[in-house]
Amino acid sequence: MEIRKVTLDDARRICEIYNYYIENTAVSFETVPVSEKEMKERIKGIIDSGFSYYVGEVEGHIVGYYYVHKWNNRCAYSSTKEVTIYLDKDQTGKGFGTMLYEHLFQNLDKENSHVLIAGICIPNEGSVKLHEKFGFKQASHMKEIGWKLNQWQDVGHWQLIINNKRTN
Repeated sequence: MEIRKVTLDDARRICEIYNYYIENTAVSFETVPVSEKEMKERIKGIIDSGFSYYVGEVEGHIVGYYYVHKWNNRCAYSSTKEVTIYLDKDQTGKGFGTMLYEHLFQNLDKENSHVLIAGICIPNEGSVKLHEKFGFKQASHMKEIGWKLNQWQDVGHWQLIINNKRTN
């Protein structure tokens, strides 16, 4: 897999990957597919905020992506980042998630990052396994927090402390 920085031209393919999860799973709590225009705005917002956003390609075809973004807008959370990773539904279980996460850690701004958070709809064995492989530990389990697919869904947060230095 080749990993490169996202471009706005990638929005259509990212929508194809992401919208599958919106329409067919509880992995995303969004309920309406995201338009290409909206996805471009989201990508631009993350890039303009100085955060990482990368896509993974196999033979020139995007099979997954990840990005890092703010956990919360309060100032005290500035060194806590949320990580988001998605793979094409037909490309899971092939090691691409591991490759994307390895790339994320190699390119993470460790000086300004203390904690990484990943929100996972439970159950999601594949995502839990991937995050725990990299040392994330479950920090929460919120029961019945979202209504999707005609039932209540649980969400957990996995946390990884990556830097014990205090940043100001």
